[in-house]
Amino acid sequence: MPNEFHRRAVLADTHNDLLIAVTARPPRRWAAFFREQWLPQLREGGVNLQVLPVFIDDRFRPEGALRETLRMIECAHTLAEGNADEVRLCLDGDDIDAALAEGRIALVLALESAPGVDANIELFPTLHRLGVRIASIAHWGRTPLADGSGEDATGSRLTEAGVEALAEMERLGILFDVSHLSASGVAHILELATRPVMATHSSSRALRDHHRNLTDAQIRGIAATGGTVCVNFLPEFLADAPAACTLDRLTDHIVHITEIAGADHVGLGPDFIQEVIGDTTPPCCETDYGFPWSLPGIEGPRGLPLVTEALLNRGLPEEIVRKILGGNVLDLFRKELGRPNYS
Repeated sequence: MPNEFHRRAVLADTHNDLLIAVTARPPRRWAAFFREQWLPQLREGGVNLQVLPVFIDDRFRPEGALRETLRMIECAHTLAEGNADEVRLCLDGDDIDAALAEGRIALVLALESAPGVDANIELFPTLHRLGVRIASIAHWGRTPLADGSGEDATGSRLTEAGVEALAEMERLGILFDVSHLSASGVAHILELATRPVMATHSSSRALRDHHRNLTDAQIRGIAATGGTVCVNFLPEFLADAPAACTLDRLTDHIVHITEIAGADHVGLGPDFIQEVIGDTTPPCCETDYGFPWSLPGIEGPRGLPLVTEALLNRGLPEEIVRKILGGNVLDLFRKELGRPNYS
């Protein structure tokens, strides 16, 4: 029954770095590589809505960041056009509904930390025209817009440019993503936001005291804006020791965030990175990370039915599980994605 229920539910994954792996290929291979390597995984995992983050590796920063941002955006358009029978790059909720009705996977473009923008806020309309519909403004460290969670000790709020970025994103209908933002930055966003914000891939700090996770107060604040907290599956963010990083522990995080945020404000942001790391990192450059890159059995999208089964086995009602799997994200995107603010 769980697999049948999983197939019938709408499943939204709000963070999969697959564009990194695709853009590592020659441009002529982008569409075919996606079809060969990633489309079967998304289909087997039951993914109906996939957010594609544009993450720029440190080697491109700062000078090449905008160029690589544009290259990755072009990759997303290319793989969508080359697989138009299977996927659709969506600009708003109407596009997503059309894709789902046609049996295609809805793709949504996101910026992760926006290093190609820096303090040039006037570039957000350009990126919006190119299809970007979600953005964050920091990663682990400091940017011209804000500090990432790795800089929590600074206690810094958004810079003036960061405040302008939030206002411009709200005007355009680009959802603000607080994942990776410092604690003070999240507080600042929650003070200023006039539209829903989301966390595309963050887990619970009450269960794992890691700076990348969200406190209960932050979770409640995001829910109060009408946004969603999408749970990260990376083992390092789930437990203090690798041996404790299990599907059961992931389920703990999902259930806890559901209890704190409310059943209408939770989603899944798996952050599948194991294949991307293995696909793009030369053996000569591997490092001892300390934690595994994935949970056993959930190395990528194919493992997502196990999450559904775990939630049902915890006794969560089917209606709530359906919301967690994708219903809440779909509702948020229908209301907010690409909808300009004319006030």
